[in-house]
Amino acid sequence: MTLHELLLQRHSIRRYTDEPIDAEDVKTILEAGLLAPTSKNARSWDFVVVDNPEVLRRLEHLKPSYATGLSSAPLAVVVTVSPEKSEAYIEDATCAAMFMHLQAADLGLGSCWIQVRGRDTADNEPSENYVRDMLGIPYDMVVECIMTFGHSAETRKPVDPAKLKWEKVHIGTWKSDDTE
Repeated sequence: MTLHELLLQRHSIRRYTDEPIDAEDVKTILEAGLLAPTSKNARSWDFVVVDNPEVLRRLEHLKPSYATGLSSAPLAVVVTVSPEKSEAYIEDATCAAMFMHLQAADLGLGSCWIQVRGRDTADNEPSENYVRDMLGIPYDMVVECIMTFGHSAETRKPVDPAKLKWEKVHIGTWKSDDTE
């Protein structure tokens, strides 16, 4: 499968089967994160791998909605990053998360990005603090997101390239519909 075909097939998956992920696949996903580019080669990220079902269930409460895939996922990777090591720390973390996301798809696994930074729990506690306290993450690290991984329990159709929003592409200068 080419990268373009993979991009057309890939979707965020929030429901997983009970089937465990092969240890070699876990290693390959983590290796993809470690291979991600970083600003000035700072490697400002660290990852926390979580496979304990009870911890995954508790992590689901990090925000009121859109964290539901955690309780059915056999594996999650918490992507943390140091603002002291790189001024492009958010971009560094994002690249690592996306490399893992794409690697999982290439392995035939589902995955989903769950945003943490800038979110709050139902009790208005910063989601970052909730995750930090649960997993012992130092307070000088930003908790960017949690990536869930597993065998998909849902079927999604590939993206239809004819439905891409080409009007979002501007060549040379910004052109809006009302300036043409």
